[in-house]
Amino acid sequence: MKFLITGAAGFLGSALANRLASEGHSVLGIDDLSTGDPKKLIEDVKFIRGDVNERSKFWTYLNEVDCVYHLAARVSVQESILYPREYNAVNVGGTVTLMEAMRDVGVSRVVFASSGTIYGNQPQQPVKESAVPDPRSPYAVSKVSAEYYVKSIGALYGIETVCLRIFNAYGPGQRVPPVHTPVIPNFLRQAWENGTIVVHGDGNQTRDFVYVDDVVNAMAAAATAPDVNHLTINVGSGSEVSIMELIHEVLEVTGGHPEVLSNPRNEGGLSRICADINLAQEKLGYQPSTPLAEGLTKALEYYFAESKAS
Repeated sequence: MKFLITGAAGFLGSALANRLASEGHSVLGIDDLSTGDPKKLIEDVKFIRGDVNERSKFWTYLNEVDCVYHLAARVSVQESILYPREYNAVNVGGTVTLMEAMRDVGVSRVVFASSGTIYGNQPQQPVKESAVPDPRSPYAVSKVSAEYYVKSIGALYGIETVCLRIFNAYGPGQRVPPVHTPVIPNFLRQAWENGTIVVHGDGNQTRDFVYVDDVVNAMAAAATAPDVNHLTINVGSGSEVSIMELIHEVLEVTGGHPEVLSNPRNEGGLSRICADINLAQEKLGYQPSTPLAEGLTKALEYYFAESKAS
């Protein structure tokens, strides 16, 4: 098959692009490199630097493409609070631009990478796809909006659409920015270097951490799965882990002795979130297979290798 992947130099995008290309598919990756790194891509992936809001260029990029994976987005919850306009321009505007270009060219299917953050705090856990979204940040709002645009434009013009609500993905290759660092690479780095781990809130808030390879399995299946048009599907581990439990696992894996500080005055975000993955299992044959301890070990090995290389 021939695929186009937006956000192909990012964490999930590069893992997906490399998987599909290694299986013999034709893969064109596009990324504006605001946060991505094209060095993560294997040689078999054709890469073009580009912006998702450049509609006219997509008319060429999309020629004879069987399926589009739309992963290009700004992804920091904290950053979105500071820059909501920019998040709307990229995450919503870029999605609309891409869908218009797909309509013009006649691409048959798009797989959109949405986010489990759109659920907010839900009374029922694990949370099902039928739950009413309760977005608590501009980032989450942008993902809800983009979902509606994908589905509505797809329905109007006969484009098959699959929205994957991906929960807390982690693993080798995850970016470690100087600010707003995702929780797992942050904890691993602080524990390995015997630094400081700060627990916001009481540490009992839970998350669903899902390993990158499991996410890629779900995304790959979504390109060809039958009877998924217009569906929204959760992609998580199906397991609920508290922040304090995560710290325990990180200490076990690293053998480190960081200082663990509590900051109860700063909210820890959502109180609970865990994915109901029954629909993914039914429609995508999805079965997460990487336990948290194993995933953390692989992420740590990658971080250690990167540290030595630099």
